[in-house]
Amino acid sequence: MTDSTPYSLPPQPGRWRAIALAAVVHAALFAFLWFGVNWQNQTPVAVEAEVWSPQAKEAAPHAVAEPPPPLPEKQVARPQPKPAPVAAPPPPRDETPQPKAPDIALEREKQRREQVRERANEAARQEAKAQAQETERRKAQALKAEDQHRQKLQDQADQKRADLREQKREQQREQQREQQQAAQVAQAADAAARKKADELKKQVAEKQRRAEAASDQKLAIQREEQLRRLTESAGSGDAPKSQGARADPSYTQKVGAKIRNNTVFNGADEVSGNPSVEIAVELLPDGSIRRLRKTKASGVPGFDEAVTRAIEKSQPFPPDKSGQVPSGFTVSHKPKDQ
Repeated sequence: MTDSTPYSLPPQPGRWRAIALAAVVHAALFAFLWFGVNWQNQTPVAVEAEVWSPQAKEAAPHAVAEPPPPLPEKQVARPQPKPAPVAAPPPPRDETPQPKAPDIALEREKQRREQVRERANEAARQEAKAQAQETERRKAQALKAEDQHRQKLQDQADQKRADLREQKREQQREQQREQQQAAQVAQAADAAARKKADELKKQVAEKQRRAEAASDQKLAIQREEQLRRLTESAGSGDAPKSQGARADPSYTQKVGAKIRNNTVFNGADEVSGNPSVEIAVELLPDGSIRRLRKTKASGVPGFDEAVTRAIEKSQPFPPDKSGQVPSGFTVSHKPKDQ
């Protein structure tokens, strides 16, 4: 096949460029290894300081560090030169190190720096201690102020509660005074009302007594008039032939019920006990009252008068079972039996 045939392989591009790049990388790696080995083999410079006293003896010489052996060089094949004449070696030099003089200034500077450092450290410690004490003082002062504020609030609350209690007690005392004044006013009003009621009651009783007295006087006049007519009739022969005897118990009970119904007495609740009054009633033949006689008083004049008025109001009395009016009977009445 010729180069012009379509089946020929194309040339590989960049082949020489890759070879050159690989050579550069290997050269750089070799240089790095060379300089690294030389740097590690260099002897470090040592700095030492010694302190000498006046009686101190000379110190032994310091051992001098031997230089490292040189690295073997690459053996390159060179043409062999002609041998030169051999020269005599020079005499060896005395390389024994001489002792250094004591560096007093350096030691003093070192001591001065140490003292400065110690003073600085001490000043720092004192400053930290002072700051700690100041912090504790401020903290204690803050706690004290807080306690004083809390105590002040507590005192104010206690005083407020005491003021409220005193105000409540004063209100209670004022209410008690008002209640006492109201009770006194009520008692005075009640006493005035009772006094007025008693006066009114007395006035009513007086009016009633006067009315009863007038009625009694009127009844007495009527009885006298009846008695006069009966006497005149007896003289002319028109009077009844006879009059019945004293009333029996059934008649007395019957007329006693009528008398109780006609009795008006409103003070029964004020009467102590239940005393009775007894009144003997003498009748005329027509059933009217001839005479009333109180045989036993109840001790309550008002009640006795009320019973007397009721007897007078109940006349004329009816005849008994025999058809005749009894000559008389006795009434017994109690205030609480109405």
